[in-house]
Amino acid sequence: MNFELDGLHRPVIVVGGGQAGLSMSHCLTAAGVGHLVLERERAGHEWRTRRWDSFCLVTPNWQCRLPGFPYAGDDPDGFMVRDEIVAYLEAYAKESGVPLHEGVEATRLRQLPGGGFRLTTSAGELTADHVVLATGPYQVPLKPRLAERLPEHVVQLHSAEYRNPAQLPDGDVLVVGTGQSGCQIAEDLHLAGRRVHLAVGSAPRVARRYRGRDVVAWLDEMGYYARGIDEFADADAVRFRANHYVTGRDGGRDIDLRAFAAQGMRLYGRLTGVRGGQLEFADDLRRNLDAADAVSEGIKDSIDAFIAQRGIAAAREARYRPVWEPPDGPRTLDGEALSAVVWSTGFGRDHRWIDVPVFDGKGYPTHHRGVTSCPGLYFLGLPWQHTWGSGRFCGVAADAEYLTRRISDVGRGGDVRWLSGTPVSTYPADDDWVAPRTVA
Repeated sequence: MNFELDGLHRPVIVVGGGQAGLSMSHCLTAAGVGHLVLERERAGHEWRTRRWDSFCLVTPNWQCRLPGFPYAGDDPDGFMVRDEIVAYLEAYAKESGVPLHEGVEATRLRQLPGGGFRLTTSAGELTADHVVLATGPYQVPLKPRLAERLPEHVVQLHSAEYRNPAQLPDGDVLVVGTGQSGCQIAEDLHLAGRRVHLAVGSAPRVARRYRGRDVVAWLDEMGYYARGIDEFADADAVRFRANHYVTGRDGGRDIDLRAFAAQGMRLYGRLTGVRGGQLEFADDLRRNLDAADAVSEGIKDSIDAFIAQRGIAAAREARYRPVWEPPDGPRTLDGEALSAVVWSTGFGRDHRWIDVPVFDGKGYPTHHRGVTSCPGLYFLGLPWQHTWGSGRFCGVAADAEYLTRRISDVGRGGDVRWLSGTPVSTYPADDDWVAPRTVA
């Protein structure tokens, strides 16, 4: 065991070497705050190991604007693939001179009686005045208990384990879940000529382009990514929404599940159970497809209103027309006909190693803009930590800069205050792919 870190004290310890942890390090360095970053695996580990071979960003490259390191490639309107994302993060860590210690796992975090923290790691024990937890919200792949009732011959993978169609045995494949991962994996299999069955949940969709621009560009200009969670009257409802499905594959395009169905993909409602070898699905496919389309068209309405208000010259565009309608009634699927299932059913949290009382009754961290009720303990990189962009390459910089100011103020003798009368939790629930609803 390497104990090179054993006994060290730093003003700040950042746990996690993904985009959030690297961004935090950059901001701390710029502010002259001593720190180190611990990463259990390698920098960007999640991008390396939990993404399939054809994975790419769903937001344009120009939105990759980590603090001090905006995208500078020759394809700003393109979509970086997995290996390019990893290279971007590696270059950022090198350029920023991040004091990164890879292969060091944090196993316990405790608050010290006199203030500060003790962090037990695989490389010894460290202490710090402040700790920033930048480990992300998705640690443990989740599968439903009904997976245990599938026929034994069916190969089962979580989306975190899926790499490519050739990885699965020949035959029909069921993908469960229509968040971003589920839809893109279903498309990957469909384009490879596989017979795909897809259990469709309530995740919304969004068009790739509208009226001459990427929809992301319109939303960015309209201020959607910078709007704070506290500006919403229904903040909890906003926070727990699933992300819109779309893809950046092959230059970017819509994901239209109806079009896939017209081409032979079999669509079902939410998976509800397995009985006698038969998979049962809710009678909600039509409702789920209609709701996803309504969200996409509603976004277009907002763009139309923005264009009209600003007097922007933008060509009119015909609206979406469904190319396929689902049959009425619930559907079943013979489990014996399947060769594999890909569970795109989200991730759970594993905060058992954090021995500090900053979680609510559901295990969510309570905070305001990443500042917890425990002086000196912070979170970074959570979805909707403060804005829609918080968990993305486009918004983590603002959150890291905010936390750096908080830490610097404390270092200058500033007051550490709980910033909100009511703590908030910021993990969104996964798409309700299975009934009854399971919150991941």
